Amino acid sequence: MNFPSSFRQSLSYLLSVVWNVLLVYVLYLLCRVIYLMENWHMYAAGWPSLSIGQLLVGSLRFDTAAICYTNLLYLLLILFPLPVRQRRGWQLTAKWIYVVVNALALCLNLADTVYSQYTGRRTTSSFFREFSNEGNLMGILGIELLNHWYLVLAGLVMIAALWMLYRMPADGARTHPASGHHLGYFVIGNSAVLALVVLLLLGGIRGGFSYHRPISITTANRYVNQPVETNLVLNTPFSMIRTIGKTTFENPHYFAENEAEGIFSPVHFPTGQDDVSKPKNFVILILESFGMEYFGAYNHDLDNGSYSGYTPFLDSLIGQSMVYQWSFANGRKSIDAMPSALSSIPMFVEPYILTASALNDISGIAGELDNMGYHTAFFHGADNGSMGFLEFSQTTGFGEYYGMTEYCADTRFDGMEDFDGEWGIFDEPFLQYMSSTLSSFSQPFAAAFFSVTSHHPFPLPAKYKDVIAEGTLPIHKGIRYTDNALRQFFNTASRQPWFENTVFVLTADHTNMSCHDEYGSSLGVFRVPIIFYDPSGSLPRGWQEGIAQQIDIMPTLLGLAGYDRPYIAYGIDLLHTADSATWAVNYYNGIYQYVEGDWLLQFDGSHEVGFYRYKTDRLEHQNQMGSNPDVEQRMLLRLKAIVQSYMERMAENRLLADGD
Repeated sequence: MNFPSSFRQSLSYLLSVVWNVLLVYVLYLLCRVIYLMENWHMYAAGWPSLSIGQLLVGSLRFDTAAICYTNLLYLLLILFPLPVRQRRGWQLTAKWIYVVVNALALCLNLADTVYSQYTGRRTTSSFFREFSNEGNLMGILGIELLNHWYLVLAGLVMIAALWMLYRMPADGARTHPASGHHLGYFVIGNSAVLALVVLLLLGGIRGGFSYHRPISITTANRYVNQPVETNLVLNTPFSMIRTIGKTTFENPHYFAENEAEGIFSPVHFPTGQDDVSKPKNFVILILESFGMEYFGAYNHDLDNGSYSGYTPFLDSLIGQSMVYQWSFANGRKSIDAMPSALSSIPMFVEPYILTASALNDISGIAGELDNMGYHTAFFHGADNGSMGFLEFSQTTGFGEYYGMTEYCADTRFDGMEDFDGEWGIFDEPFLQYMSSTLSSFSQPFAAAFFSVTSHHPFPLPAKYKDVIAEGTLPIHKGIRYTDNALRQFFNTASRQPWFENTVFVLTADHTNMSCHDEYGSSLGVFRVPIIFYDPSGSLPRGWQEGIAQQIDIMPTLLGLAGYDRPYIAYGIDLLHTADSATWAVNYYNGIYQYVEGDWLLQFDGSHEVGFYRYKTDRLEHQNQMGSNPDVEQRMLLRLKAIVQSYMERMAENRLLADGD
């Protein structure tokens, strides 16, 4: 009888599949261990309070989903219920697909071991849109491969393991086609096996067999205490696959139609309170990676009072400025800072620039000030197509753009000799170029600048490499260089006729590397400076009691300009809002965070998940949900209203005040 032989063949196929899939599970686990070891400084403070069992359960769910996604084709080939699967060529094709696809998945996990240090999250499909215009990625990748050679070695060992430990079915190297009436047994039996495997695949992809929605990136928060820890549970292939083609902005329907706008509305109306007989100029300086941790002025209590930071010039400027101890970014990437600081649009779910809503009609500080006759310009020393900044600056209303092309065309400067070899023109010469260009503008003007030098891999001009001291992190030399470049810029600008009549706003696009635990918490990773410097002294000086965020910059400056038309902005006018009414909002790994008064509230889109006294509990170890229900409920309602207003307006293209 050949029926037992067919049964043995089917059993051989199943056992080989189980072995090969288990091998992938083991390698995913190894990637996660490597990730934890490489990034231990980010998780050490909260590790004792994490449940290892929960981490393993969560990791298993997400790894199962990713492995089911990526091995779907391999499993369908190897379990194909016809005799052709027994041919040598068919089996070798299945093996190659298995090795190549899983090797790519493992490499993505290992790459995110490094890249997620800068983004704070597992990489999603938006990565390819974010860097679609960059021509320097291969060079940076090469540098990182050299710097992290041990990860390259680990990847090669894993790929070798996929090939060498792969188990062929017992007849995978020979031809044993079924024939005659036994073909019916073969097809029926193996079709049943394939149907069972497909059922298991569907359950694995969904994260289980319940009737609930399939698992998503935000589900990872169930297994950890803080959003920053979700990277320990997630894997990169899952994060990328599950965000492909996803609708980013969906109305959550927390409230009935128009009810949310009664709790929070982004429509601003003229204040009519400022004397604008001589309109101010505005210069917004967005500094790459200048997290609050690098400033001495913000951190007198660090390292037992011995911490001096890496920004001596900006520390001195803070003493002459309106500044906030508690100020926050509204995103974690450079492309989040542009909409936040210049159009008062925070980042929720995905960077606004990378979504379909980027085609919406929007304005911004430049577009609104253009209505008042302002000359507007955006400055960025990188290639003119870099990061999509040129397109966004035009969309949001800037009349002129000055990038690497314009810099190199100006014979007063040294052109490509000042190129850093990676991202753009070094900050010092480009800031001098901007100062000179501003002097050619008619007043009033509004300009924005985005720095490049303090961006990984942190190159410095040759003349400074042995002059600027090292810090404890690679970024510190870049921070010191740009701080000195700003000193030179303000020295030059102070001699220009427009200087005394200009308000300068300095902020960072996002935070970066950290060596103090409080700046690695779920709220700490958003702490950036927001500094308003007015040389004329007409603005308040010193530390303010309220809370500030990037999306407050636009409404605050429009208030200073005496803007007389309604406009859309999700932030507030800091100069015309009581300190007690200030607040901040951001989104981190599936969690909305809302800061007001002494409290931080965390919300996963469905339920409140955290409530902390963030000023005293900076590591967010003491979750006080239920301790102050009146405050919690008020904050939660306001946060829901902000989110619903945002989602509705994004989906309906209502980001201009004309329709309100």
